[in-house]
Amino acid sequence: MPTFGMEFVPNYPPKDLINYCKFAEDNGVNYLWITDHYNNRQVFEMLALIADKTTRIRLGTGITNTFTHSPADTATAIATLDEISDGRATCGIGPGDLSTLPKIGINVETPIARLIEAVGIMRQLWSGQPVSTPNNKIFKFDGAALAYKPKQKSIPVYIGAQGEKMIETAGKIGDGSLINASNPKDFQIAVPIIKKAAGDKKFDVAACVSISIDQDAKKAKGAVKPVVAFIAAGSPPPILQRHGLDTAKVATIKAALNKGDFKTAFGTVDDAMIEAFSVYGTPDDINAKIDNLTKIGVTQIVVGSPIGPDRYNSIRLIGKYVIK
Repeated sequence: MPTFGMEFVPNYPPKDLINYCKFAEDNGVNYLWITDHYNNRQVFEMLALIADKTTRIRLGTGITNTFTHSPADTATAIATLDEISDGRATCGIGPGDLSTLPKIGINVETPIARLIEAVGIMRQLWSGQPVSTPNNKIFKFDGAALAYKPKQKSIPVYIGAQGEKMIETAGKIGDGSLINASNPKDFQIAVPIIKKAAGDKKFDVAACVSISIDQDAKKAKGAVKPVVAFIAAGSPPPILQRHGLDTAKVATIKAALNKGDFKTAFGTVDDAMIEAFSVYGTPDDINAKIDNLTKIGVTQIVVGSPIGPDRYNSIRLIGKYVIK
């Protein structure tokens, strides 16, 4: 059986987010992953509030990046979260969101090199050692050190990945990966790359799956369409080709989203896109699709947006019928 995580976007009031997270913990979820984008509520402040209201569940960024935060900022934020949560912090980090970073004037250049340097620096800072990196190309530290240590001896680092080069990097430098995909075809490619790169070390292959669960499969399917529209619009051509999707329809969705024409965007989503980019249906449907992922080698299922048409009911269904 895989472990289960749940991803939340902090785009609703803090009290609501905290309540969702506490309800997820009460229903057996093992990990909470909170997304990090400049236009939503601040991820580390929200994680601190969630830590105060939970007791067991692991807490992580899902994901932060090396462009809006320096390795020193991320290291101390995660270490502080680890203290607050009594050793429950996990660091999810990746190359950054191509759909939001350019809007704040950031050119996403050399993402893999930045990530490798940043992860190495963070681990050294968490160990209590001074960090000097004169040979680095990007982050040149000169004797930097934290004035305290996190609660955990070793904070797990999960690498957010989608492309094959980043997936390979995740296997090499991470303790786990957060792969934003829902379809077995994607993991049939990703898992062998990760296993080869990770070698013999213990590694958690986490699938960030867009899930919509309800006792009414039709309602579940309807709830997933808006999320699928955004996923399709942001997917690179190789992903669209892999799933045999209509690129003209995807272009229509992308143009409509850019104009704020959500009716057209969501209405253009077809069944092929829904199958490629989501898992939806009744609890039995969800269990069958999750089984297909775990057989390939996925070890953590991260239940991502929309979760379902009624979030509380969907979390309850996941706890009762999926996590069991």
